[in-house]
Amino acid sequence: MRSRSLLIAGASLAILPLSAAAQTAAPAVLDHGDTAWMIVASMLVLMMTIPGAALFYGGMVRAKNLLSVMMQCFAITALVTVLWMLYGYSLAFSTEGMHAGVTNWHSFIGGLDRVMLAGLKPDTLYQTVPESVFVMFQLTFAIITPVLIIGAYAERMKFSAMLWFSALWLTFVYLPVAHMVWSGPGSLLGDLGVLDFAGGTVVHINAGIAGLVACLVIGKRRGWPQTHMPPHNLGYTVIGASLLWLGWFGFNAGSAVAANGSAGMAMLVTQIATAAAAIGWVAVEWAIHRRASVLGIASGAVAGLVAITPAAGTAGPAGALLIGFVAGTTCFFTATRLKHKLGYDDSLDVFGVHAIAGIIGALLTGPFAAPKLGGFGAVTSPLLQLWIQAKGVGFTIVWSAVLSWGILKLLDRTIGLRVDAEQEQMGLDIAEHEERAYNLT
Repeated sequence: MRSRSLLIAGASLAILPLSAAAQTAAPAVLDHGDTAWMIVASMLVLMMTIPGAALFYGGMVRAKNLLSVMMQCFAITALVTVLWMLYGYSLAFSTEGMHAGVTNWHSFIGGLDRVMLAGLKPDTLYQTVPESVFVMFQLTFAIITPVLIIGAYAERMKFSAMLWFSALWLTFVYLPVAHMVWSGPGSLLGDLGVLDFAGGTVVHINAGIAGLVACLVIGKRRGWPQTHMPPHNLGYTVIGASLLWLGWFGFNAGSAVAANGSAGMAMLVTQIATAAAAIGWVAVEWAIHRRASVLGIASGAVAGLVAITPAAGTAGPAGALLIGFVAGTTCFFTATRLKHKLGYDDSLDVFGVHAIAGIIGALLTGPFAAPKLGGFGAVTSPLLQLWIQAKGVGFTIVWSAVLSWGILKLLDRTIGLRVDAEQEQMGLDIAEHEERAYNLT
């Protein structure tokens, strides 16, 4: 996360040797405005999962699986909270043994000195906010990332397998990538110069690629694509998308870790990119089908939110407009055409929206961070930064794909991933939880 603050502070600080920076840096002082904003931002990001993602995904599945999706979102929220306290924060953000320019295992993963949040006190600071607030803010990111993957394997994975997968995936996939991008000097991708203000690689590409691998390993829903499986309640989906849109201001503007101009600009470009993506999706849909769907405009908005995430701290308004529009128009085709052409059953388009929009946003973050293209980053060569971004994207894709495949195969051969045919036909609400979302009597 320190890489974000270095970016905001400017290029001059970013190039200082670590020892010199330590000698010249002023002691951290608590800022009440920053603290209040970060507390609000943490609540906004948590709202993205419960109830945001729970409603967004819940409305898109069939009625017999509504509770199962909501239960998965709720259970992951609780599970990741405990794991984050036990060891997650330490492995993601501990800088024990890290040195700028030195490649060792600490470049990939943090130390164990902060296990059980050791050393955390009410007056411990991270930059200008209590470290406890920063721990909470980053926890909400760790929660929503495995939650996003739910949409790829919805309606067919066992609840027990989902819990094991989420825990193992958080440990071996999410935490290392978060550390490699955000932990500061000495981190692999951070030192490479990869820009990711709020999680394009760490959250969306990471989760989207895992979603694609999950739906390939677990297989198609029975009857798909011959059987039509429409969303059972698009009203829930629109409410969920609206909560995601609102919560995303905490996601992106909160990543400034301050109530300042960077947070304000991040909020503005988030709004612009989201609107552009929603319009782009609907425009393509209208051109092809002569109609604009509710699911389409909601999905387009999410694509825009995803795409602007890595660029929110460096792109200007014009860059955000283009990033959002490209993401919205592209994701229409990947979510509606690509999966049918290639034959993978990504139930709720996790790969088609999160991975694809994440890749678009991560790549375009490079050129649109350049001041000559209206950005606010310390980028002198847009093409060089594009190449650096591409390396970060490629690394994240390979890391997430290989490790996700290994985790899923391990679970499939031990406890099994999938409910049986009778349970799938019955619906996971009854089969897994013995409850119904709707009382029909």
